[in-house]
Amino acid sequence: MTTVHTPAPYGRRAALARRVLRAPFTAATWRRAAYAVLALPVGAVSVPLALVGGPAGRLQRGLVRRFLDVDLPGTGRGAPRALLHALLATPLNLVIAAVTCYGWSIVPMNLGWPLRVIGSDYSDSWGGPTFAGAWAFHAAVGGLGFGLLMPWLGRAMAALQLRVARALLT
Repeated sequence: MTTVHTPAPYGRRAALARRVLRAPFTAATWRRAAYAVLALPVGAVSVPLALVGGPAGRLQRGLVRRFLDVDLPGTGRGAPRALLHALLATPLNLVIAAVTCYGWSIVPMNLGWPLRVIGSDYSDSWGGPTFAGAWAFHAAVGGLGFGLLMPWLGRAMAALQLRVARALLT
């Protein structure tokens, strides 16, 4: 007797597709985006706070706890570690904030592409020469494409920021 093996009908692929399509609409995605944007100004405020012995470390650990849902333990060396984190993480936070703001702004900008090109010639636009083709291309690639890409890019950038925070604040 021969047994025929039939694989499960698209179980893993369907679960992966659901996860990818839901990612832009989860609270965790938007908390990571908020952390990416807020880490830069909080780091800038933490420098003078740490210099005068203020609660800079508590402020930075609170931001991580609130937006990344990770509790970093405080140490007795609060102000020097907080100052070190604020200074060394600033270039990284600047790049991540810029990428986050630009990447997420591309989504509505391309979904609403016709509003940007009112009165201009769209025949040379990507997806042209027809208006519908240009809008479809911008909506699919720039709108939906970046909308599906940004949660995963945000996850990677938040993991990098968390790694730096763990190394410098604990």
